Amino acid sequence: MEDNRKIERRKLITQYNPKLKMADTASPLTVGNGEFAFTADVTGLQSLYNRYKEDCPLCTMSQWGWHTAPAGSGLYQYTLEDLEMTEFSYRGRTVKYPKDRKAGNEEVYHWLRQNPHRLNLGRIGILYQDREIEPEELSGISQELNLYEGRITSIYSLDQQPCKTEVCCDSESDTLGIRIQSPLLMEKMMSLFISFPYGSGEITASDWISEEKHRTELVSRGDGEIILKRKLDRDIYYVTIRGNGLEFDAGQIGCHILKLYGCRDTMELTVTFSKEMPKMNMSCERVFKNAEEYWKAFWETGGMVQFCSGTDQRAAELQRRVLLSMYLLAVNCAGSMPPQETGLTCNSWYGKAHLEMHFWHSAWMPLWNHGELLERSLPWYLNHRKEAEENAAKNGFKGIRWPKMVAYDCVDSPSDIAPMLIWQQPHIIFMLELLYLSGRGNEFLQTYWNLVKETAEFMADFAVYDEKDQKYDLLPPIIPVQECHRAEISKNPAFEVEYWRYGLLIALKWAERLGMEPDHRWSHIYENMRDVKKTDDIYMAHETCAETFTRYNIDHPSMLGMLGVLPPGRIDEQAMEKTLEKVIGEWQYETLWGWDFAVMAMTASRLHKPELAVDCLLKETPKNDYVKSGNNRQKTRRDLPLYLPGNGSLLLAVALMAAGSSSDPEKGKGFPDTWEVLCENINPYV
Repeated sequence: MEDNRKIERRKLITQYNPKLKMADTASPLTVGNGEFAFTADVTGLQSLYNRYKEDCPLCTMSQWGWHTAPAGSGLYQYTLEDLEMTEFSYRGRTVKYPKDRKAGNEEVYHWLRQNPHRLNLGRIGILYQDREIEPEELSGISQELNLYEGRITSIYSLDQQPCKTEVCCDSESDTLGIRIQSPLLMEKMMSLFISFPYGSGEITASDWISEEKHRTELVSRGDGEIILKRKLDRDIYYVTIRGNGLEFDAGQIGCHILKLYGCRDTMELTVTFSKEMPKMNMSCERVFKNAEEYWKAFWETGGMVQFCSGTDQRAAELQRRVLLSMYLLAVNCAGSMPPQETGLTCNSWYGKAHLEMHFWHSAWMPLWNHGELLERSLPWYLNHRKEAEENAAKNGFKGIRWPKMVAYDCVDSPSDIAPMLIWQQPHIIFMLELLYLSGRGNEFLQTYWNLVKETAEFMADFAVYDEKDQKYDLLPPIIPVQECHRAEISKNPAFEVEYWRYGLLIALKWAERLGMEPDHRWSHIYENMRDVKKTDDIYMAHETCAETFTRYNIDHPSMLGMLGVLPPGRIDEQAMEKTLEKVIGEWQYETLWGWDFAVMAMTASRLHKPELAVDCLLKETPKNDYVKSGNNRQKTRRDLPLYLPGNGSLLLAVALMAAGSSSDPEKGKGFPDTWEVLCENINPYV
């Protein structure tokens, strides 16, 4: 049930501040602003890097911080023109995709997958007696991330001496504010260091061995300021350190390390990372103030849900996951390009974005009245329409086709899966619609109309009309949402068929709102798309997949999204209820991913099963684990210590469950009747 009482937001939020009493290597804490993030151990910095790197690496990352390694002697880079493509037959013609590693072409294939890769910009940590700290030397640890202020405070003893570190990230620049207090500073027993790795596509985004492959240069040194220039092959960035009373040991800059000493028992400094030579001069106090003001506005102006149930223990855990997910997604996934699955915390898939995950990272934002966070990434789509158009045209399609796995350049990455995935196509249309429904006006429609139009043009051209049945099909080669299916035989995958219809319906609505004449094929496809395959009144993964619940009951049960992610349409609710029950009873849970649980919950909610919806959200299984920091850890995969699509999907599901949907009059039926749910400023889902 809903309640009109006002939520005391600061009180609620700070109640769930992550607190650590020991070095939890699965749960480091992060500060950031959507463009830049810094992940810290229990010292508040990255002092214990080697202890954490096998579990959850400690990185400093940005949206602009990328590295491209030379392809070889005399050749800096490869392009897709150098790659031998895999050919498929499609509608009587040959289409080509960067799918297989062809003999003799492996070097090109791997280079294109791994470059550009996101870069760890540097490591900042504490030295004790001019050496790295051992975890065993720390005692009395008490660390807290103040969510409301965006600040990590770490209190501990080092060799029995008291220490306190505070760190935050500026809201307006890629600047860290760092404040350290300890008598060890005055005695010169404690110092600070910043060190720099070469680039790597590995999870750490760091190569600490290849010192000869990169350069660290002293640009300028003045009173309380030092500027360094970093050069990794053709990639350059700058690091500026500022602080009063700091002493610098620049003797090891050529070895990629700078040491800093204080003359008092308190050290305050800022560290700014920038693509260009820095121009601003900001005090540590200003950084802390900016962070505090930003996070206060974030928490007070957007949507909020409070679960007041005092008898159901699930409510407190769901509350924790909701609040920490909001923070983590604002830090990691609210920047100028679509995020990678591990955000700005560490590398996954070489740091590249997966565009089919952008929806899960960010679709919650308009519903929680934080649409401005999603809007930050929209210019990236506008700026890369040309690359998307070329991606469609190379196989003879009209419009623009969005790749799956991309760096900042929007170039399709070779993969045995990614190039033939299609469900990312309607995402940008759907997310733009959610933004419009959250209160954007005519100017917004005009700005993004061509993006909607050209994406819909590809979708319409990709659908194939069957003259005999007078129906439209989605034909192979296709990799569906459930990526375990073979591209050559995947015909009319369930979720994609319904998503194609819904995406074209949105495009028709945009044309009507703007008084434009839409392509007549959009409405014809919407009205005549092939019905989704059912067997014994249960939905199948795709038209030719009779083994959906025997051989293929793994990975994503994507057919549930037809009445979970998407609003009611052609879907038979009784058949969907049976499908959901069969998934719950027969799916291999250890193979599910973090966002699958939200899809199950959303489907249950649409079917007015609130108890089941909550159970799905909190299902105890390896990939639905939320560690103390709030990160959705995929416990069966060492390469995914966090999985932000899980966090984003959780917030999308909670929005549907709390505020209902515009297509369902039974608003607010998503939680058990025994729960008291306060809901503020959340928009209904579709």
